Amino acid sequence: MIYMADKNGTLYLCATPIGNLGDVSKRCLEVLNSVDLIAAEDTRRTLQLLNHFGITKALTSYHEHNKKAKGEYIIKLLKEGKNVAQVSDAGTPAISDPGEDLVRLCIENDITVTSVPGPVAGITALILSGLPTGRYAFEGFLSVNKRHRREHLNSVKNDQRTLIFYEAPHKLKTTLADMRQAFGGERRIALARELTKVHEEIIRTTLDGAVDYYNETAPRGEYVLVIEGASPSAEVSDEECFWKDLSVTEHVDKYIADGMDSKAAIKTAADDRGVPKREIYNEYHKNKRD
Repeated sequence: MIYMADKNGTLYLCATPIGNLGDVSKRCLEVLNSVDLIAAEDTRRTLQLLNHFGITKALTSYHEHNKKAKGEYIIKLLKEGKNVAQVSDAGTPAISDPGEDLVRLCIENDITVTSVPGPVAGITALILSGLPTGRYAFEGFLSVNKRHRREHLNSVKNDQRTLIFYEAPHKLKTTLADMRQAFGGERRIALARELTKVHEEIIRTTLDGAVDYYNETAPRGEYVLVIEGASPSAEVSDEECFWKDLSVTEHVDKYIADGMDSKAAIKTAADDRGVPKREIYNEYHKNKRD
């Protein structure tokens, strides 16, 4: 079960249940019971899981606010030949989770990383949404900053893929209002909460319907928002296509003048034109140098 490296230990990314404890895999329990240390986003929550399955194991916290110092500590243990499991609050680590940084550190230090797969809230919501699953984009959590949040939404409003977002209950109403403004009220959305639990709820409606519903109903629990992609046949208005007669430099500078930083302006211009961000970046900076 435990991979034996020549010198270093192994980091195991262990997916844990997103609600129903019956979803934990046999392999996950074997790994959690075998490693030298478990790095948990919330040790109290992970301890409940371990206690339920009768596992006694050393725990350490590893989260967004201590990931630099604790990441160095975990790498040190791995270099000493210790095996470490990393778990998030629920679901698969390294997705909208500081485990992403730990994976990068392990790769940089030639430490073996492997996955113990299992539940993912975003995928679970996607397959229950009734929206197209062939092509999708995971967008994670939106910024709490109003301008950055709206820039993010505007950058994906013409994306034809199904979009997946995570959102906290206290931010849901504001997020839905901004989504309606960016995508239009007729865009279909599925709002999933309490996934795999007794009170699992999937609301399938439009953004207009979602805004109206939550104006009357208090949001409860963490949400996965699955949003229909843009229609391929939708005509782009002259206002949306203001950039068609602009050079790349003028296009980017227009967004900067509207308040975006240069990074966001380049990404948005690339999305408008349907080209890679690197292409816009290179041309913009070349023109600026010239």
